Amino acid sequence: MEHDEPGISAVAETTSASPAADPLARTALGTYRGVATDRADVWRGIRYARPPLDDLRWRRARPLIPDGDADTVIDAQMFGAVCPQELNPAVRLGPDVVMDEDCLFLNVWTPPGASEHAHDAVALPVMVWLHGGAYVLGSGSQPYYDGAALAATGDVVIVTLNYRLGVLGFADLSSIDPRFESNVGLSDVLTALAWVRDHISAFGGDPDKVTLFGESAGAGLVTALLTMPAAEGLFGRAIAQSSPVTSMYGADRAARVAQMLLETVGVEDPGDTAGVVERLESLDGARCSTLTTELFAKVPTESPGTIAFAPVVDGDLLPEYPLDVYRDGRALPVPLIIGTNRDEANLFKYMKSPLMPITTEEIERMFAGMREEYPEVVLPERAQVLSAYSGLRPKVTGLGVARDVAFRMPTLWLADVHAHRAPVYVYRYDWTTRMFRLLGLGAAHATEVPYVWGNLGSGPRDITFLLGGRRQGEAVSERLMRRWTSFAHGRAPDAGPLGDGWPTYDTGRRPVLRIDAEDRVVQNLDGDLWEAWGEEVLGFR
Repeated sequence: MEHDEPGISAVAETTSASPAADPLARTALGTYRGVATDRADVWRGIRYARPPLDDLRWRRARPLIPDGDADTVIDAQMFGAVCPQELNPAVRLGPDVVMDEDCLFLNVWTPPGASEHAHDAVALPVMVWLHGGAYVLGSGSQPYYDGAALAATGDVVIVTLNYRLGVLGFADLSSIDPRFESNVGLSDVLTALAWVRDHISAFGGDPDKVTLFGESAGAGLVTALLTMPAAEGLFGRAIAQSSPVTSMYGADRAARVAQMLLETVGVEDPGDTAGVVERLESLDGARCSTLTTELFAKVPTESPGTIAFAPVVDGDLLPEYPLDVYRDGRALPVPLIIGTNRDEANLFKYMKSPLMPITTEEIERMFAGMREEYPEVVLPERAQVLSAYSGLRPKVTGLGVARDVAFRMPTLWLADVHAHRAPVYVYRYDWTTRMFRLLGLGAAHATEVPYVWGNLGSGPRDITFLLGGRRQGEAVSERLMRRWTSFAHGRAPDAGPLGDGWPTYDTGRRPVLRIDAEDRVVQNLDGDLWEAWGEEVLGFR
C-alpha cells in the first residue's frame, strides 16, 4: 500500500489558463514575488529567521533584520529546504524535496489579489499551521498542506512553516554545555509568529486576527504555546488536533536523552566537554537524521509512554508543565477548538511504530514506570480503567488505553479547566471510509487532516474512496473547513445549515461535537472515560 498519511494524497496547484501577473507583497524585508494559481496566490520559501548554521546550531532562532531596502524583489516561487530527516512512507514530503539545516522557511496562500489590496481593503484573518510528525518528521511544504482550497473557501490567509526537528530541534543539549540552548524548535515557531505579526499585512492578512492551528506534534506546540508568556499577543485563537498535551518533560529526562545521544554517537569521554562539543559540531545533517531515528525508536522501547524529542520544561522559554498552567487558570485567555480521533492508536499499530504502547505488556510497563517515578500520584485501579473498555478484545482494549492516556484524556483534562478561562469547543472525529475500516485504520491518527485542508485524495495511488464514500467525505470536508475558518473569522465554529451548532464545553454536560457522516452534538460523550480515568493528570515528567 502506498500512501502519504492515511487517506492523504497530494493536490497539485495548477496555473491559470490565462496567467495573472505574479503577485507582489512589499514588506520591510523586501518585496516578495509569488505565483498566481487557479484558486489562490502563493508565496513559497520565505525565509523567516537567520540560517541556524555554524554558531547558531542548537541555538534559538534569530529574527531577520531589515536592511532598509523594501523594494528589493525576492523570489518566492519555490519551496525552501526542509529540516533533514529520514524518509518515511507515511510522511510524503513532495517531489524534489531538498533537505538542509538551513530550513527556516514559511509559505503563504491568499485568495487571489489579496496582496494587491493589502492597504485599501479589510484585512483577512490569518491561519498559521504547525505540522505534525512526532517532532522528528514533516514540513510546512508537504503536498497535503497545500493551502489553496482553505484560503479560497474560507477567505483567509494561510501560513505554513518549517521548524527544526529531532536532534537538531528538540534535543536539549544544555546539560552538556551552556552554549547549547533549550527548545530551539519551539523558538523557531515563536520567531515565525513574530514574522507574521510584523509582515503578514503586506499579503492582505490581519496581524491582530491570527489563529494558530496544528495536528499531532504541531498541536502539542499549540497547547504549549498557550501557556508561554513569550507567545502572548502573537495569536488570538487556537485549534489543536490530537495534541499530545502531556508529552513534555523536564530537564532531568532531557539530560538523560542527551547522554543517550552521546552514547549513540560513540563519545568515549563525556567529561571532556570541549571534545564532546567538537564531536557534536562535526555531525552533518544526514547523521543527525539517523541519530534522530535511532533515539526515536530506542526511548519509547526502553520507557513506554515517553518519546525522545519534545519541548522541554526549561524554566525559561517553557517555564512550567503546560497542564499545571492550565489547571491554575494561568494559560493565555485564547478561545480554543480541541479534539481527537476515535481510533487514534490504530495508525501506530498499522505502521508498527514504537511510539505508543499498545500491547498489554507495554501498557503494564508504562504504568509501572509511572508508579516508580511518581509514588505520590494515585493511579486509577486497573479494574476502574478497564471498565471503560468492557466487552472488547484485549488487543482492542490496548489500543483504547493507549489512545486515551496519550491523547483523549489529556485533551479532556485541558478542555475542562481552560473552559473557565476562555471559550473551548471539544470534538471527536469519527468519520472513516469503508476502505479504512477494512484496513483496520478507522478514524485513525491524522486521518482528519486532508478533510480540514480540502485536499481529498484524488491521485491514482490513493485508496481512501476505493470502496466508496467520496460524496460523504466531501461533505465532511466542507463542514470542517467552514467550522475552522468561521472560528478564524472570530465567530463560533458553526457550519451554518450543514451541521449542528457547537456549544462550548462548559455548557450542559460537557458537550462534544461528534464529526461523522453527519455532525452531532453529544452531551457527556466521554462520561465513561471520566469515570474510569478520573481527574488526576497522568503522564511522565
